[in-house]
Amino acid sequence: IDAIKGALSAEDESIRERINYRSELRPGDVGQLIQLHGWIYAQECGYNHIFEGYVCKTFYDMLIHYSPMKDRFWFVEVDGKMMGSIAVVGHTEKRAQMRWFVLDPAIRGMGIGSKLMNEALKYCREKGYTNIFLATTEDQKKAINMYLKAGFTKVEEYENHEWGKDLVEQIYELDLSEGQ
Repeated sequence: IDAIKGALSAEDESIRERINYRSELRPGDVGQLIQLHGWIYAQECGYNHIFEGYVCKTFYDMLIHYSPMKDRFWFVEVDGKMMGSIAVVGHTEKRAQMRWFVLDPAIRGMGIGSKLMNEALKYCREKGYTNIFLATTEDQKKAINMYLKAGFTKVEEYENHEWGKDLVEQIYELDLSEGQ
């Protein structure tokens, strides 16, 4: 067992050394993220092609209004391959949405998700956003635990029957004006 743990931690270190973080949005990034979302959510959750279409639409809606003054991505790449992301999309001067938080299973458990979430919340504070919201589904237990730990609270939920299975979508919000 110790040999397996050692091999796994050595593999993690090898991957960790090859990770590149960046925020610059480049042509092709969104296509890679759509593919990553489609693949992960099909494999892990049983979501269908309609979910991937939904992801495409959300990116399209953001891209036609994209402004680096109010919106920001954080990409995680390993050897040039897109392995994860998180984004903040400004909706108003004070309200933003956290979106497209996804990590390839090969890089989970290394603290990368926490790092991305912390960077996104730091950016929101720097930009003066006082209300952050996000949407998820109730089957995303690990992500929801991260959101709750960061101070988000569930404010709404509703049924979704479009992505190949019956789901409950949930909306979480974080009030950043508290304590400021």
